Amino acid sequence: MGIFFGIIIFVTTLVGGWTPAYAKVYHTKEDALKLAFPDIQEIEKKTVFLDEVQEKKIEEFAKTKIEGRVFTFYVGKKDSKVIGYAIFGSNVVRTKPEVYMAVINPDGSLRLIEILAFYEPEEYLPSKKWFRQFHNKTLDDDLWLKRGINAISGATMSANGIIREVRKVLAVFKVAILEEKDEIPGKR
Repeated sequence: MGIFFGIIIFVTTLVGGWTPAYAKVYHTKEDALKLAFPDIQEIEKKTVFLDEVQEKKIEEFAKTKIEGRVFTFYVGKKDSKVIGYAIFGSNVVRTKPEVYMAVINPDGSLRLIEILAFYEPEEYLPSKKWFRQFHNKTLDDDLWLKRGINAISGATMSANGIIREVRKVLAVFKVAILEEKDEIPGKR
């Protein structure tokens, strides 16, 4: 996922810094982490490397394909206690990318989805109100448009894309973080 940030910077530099008039960066990575963990004392970077079995399990849970097997979580801690996990990702909406941050509670529920950059015309970006629907959602059959998430007129591709992305990161979290904790000897 961090590779995508590098690709965006490389491509932007390659074409002389040109970006369409409607391309917009809303938050830097540092600002986003401050938004995710406002009064934290420590942020730890945790990179997970998935094997083939985990990849298949994640795709089964998410009901969509994942691209790659390396994911980096930013673990927010306060008084040595984990308060949440942030993960950055991206997807292509129509022909251009959006970059997002998902913040996951230690129990696997979603705390926040924040769009960090959006390169399509802004009318294709769902509103903040629409994104608030994700608060406390978990990876279940309600995490789809027209089920637990309201459909949105004019931004259907953006909405479907972010839902697929949210399902992926929640599935990765479940398999790579939550299930890993359950397998620690003496942790029961």
